[in-house]
Amino acid sequence: MKDIASESRLTFSEAASIIVGHGVGSGILAVPYLASRNRWYDFLWILVLAYGINLIMHFMIAELSYNNNGAQFIKCFENELFTGKMKTIATWIAFGFLGFSVLVNVSGFISGAAAVFSAWFSLPVSIGMILYYILAASVVYIGMKFVGICEKIAVFSMVGVIGILFIATLLSDLSPLPTRFVAANNVMALYSMAAFSLSAVMSVPQVVKGLNGDRKKVRGSIALGTGVNVGLIFLITFMTLLGAGENISENGALVDLSFHLGGWVSMIGYLFSLLALSTSFWANTLNLRDIVHEQTRLGKKLSWLIATLPCLLIALLGVQSFVGFTRLAGVVQILTGIGIIIAYNRSRKHSDGSPICGRLGTLPFQLLVVAGSLFSTIGSLLHVY
Repeated sequence: MKDIASESRLTFSEAASIIVGHGVGSGILAVPYLASRNRWYDFLWILVLAYGINLIMHFMIAELSYNNNGAQFIKCFENELFTGKMKTIATWIAFGFLGFSVLVNVSGFISGAAAVFSAWFSLPVSIGMILYYILAASVVYIGMKFVGICEKIAVFSMVGVIGILFIATLLSDLSPLPTRFVAANNVMALYSMAAFSLSAVMSVPQVVKGLNGDRKKVRGSIALGTGVNVGLIFLITFMTLLGAGENISENGALVDLSFHLGGWVSMIGYLFSLLALSTSFWANTLNLRDIVHEQTRLGKKLSWLIATLPCLLIALLGVQSFVGFTRLAGVVQILTGIGIIIAYNRSRKHSDGSPICGRLGTLPFQLLVVAGSLFSTIGSLLHVY
C-alpha cells in the first residue's frame, strides 16, 4: 500500500458516502422524467447495464489515480496522456473543458435547490440561489474531512427520507406504470442520464487519497457507494412514476412527487431534494477546488472561490432548465471520460501489475467503457419525445 499525501484521512463510510453524494444529485432526480417517457421494464435493464459499465470505469479511474499518487484527472492527463510541445496547451484545454462541465453541473444543483426553496418558502428564485450557495459552499470551505462527515450524515438521512416517502407513496392514489414504447431516442437518453447519475468519477481520486491508497477499501467503497446509488435511483424512479404518473416535469422528481402527495409529506420530499443536491454540490466543488489548486498553486481557499462562485453566476443567468443543465454537463463529462480511459491504458502499461482492476482493466473492458461513454454522449444530445 502506498503512502499517498492528503489534506486529511477518510473512514470507509465517509469515502463511500462521498461516492454516494457525488451521484445522488441532479441526475438521480432527473431520471424519473426520462423513465416516464419509456417502458418501465426498459428502465430496469438500462439501470443494470449502466451500473456494470460505470463500476468498471470507476475501478479504472481509481487505479489511474493510484498509479499517479492520488492525483486528480488533469494531473493524470499531464503525466500519462499529453506529450511533446503541445503538452502544456493540451493540459490547459482539458482543464478548461473539465472545469466547464463541473461549473455547469453545479449550476444545475443550485437551480434545483432554488426550485425547492421557491416551493417550500415562497422565496424569489434568485434569493433562493444565493442563500443555498452560501450554506452549501461554506461546507467545502472548511475542508475535505468536514465534507466527508457531512456526506455521511446526509446519506443516512436520505435513506431514512426515502423510506418514509416510499411508504407514503404506496398509501396514496397510485398511477399506472408506463408501458408504451415511444422512441429509441428516449431509450438512449434514459441510459445517458442513468450513467450520469451513477458517475462519481471526479470523487474517485478523493477516495484514493482519503483512504491512503488502501486497495481493498478503495474497491469496496466504490462498489458500495455506487450500489447505494442504484438502489436510490430505483426507489425514487418507481415512487415518482407511481405517485405522479405522467405529470412529471423537468424540475426534479421529488418536487413533482411532493406536489402530488402534499401536506407534511411534501416537506420530506423537499428535504431529500436539498440533501441530494447538497451532497453533489459538496463533492463536485471539492474536486474542482483540488483540480484548480493542482494546476495553479493558488492555495485551497482561493481555489475554492474559483470553483464555486462562477456556478452561482451561471445559475443566476437562468440559461437552462434543471434537466437541461444536467444533460449539458453530462455531455462534457462523458467525453472527458474517454480521455481518462486512454490515460488509464497508458498508465497500466508501465505500472507494476493491476492493483485495483485486475482482469477488469484489460483492453476488452476498456473498449466496453468507451463504447458506453459514446452511447451515453449520443443519448445526451438526442431530443426526447
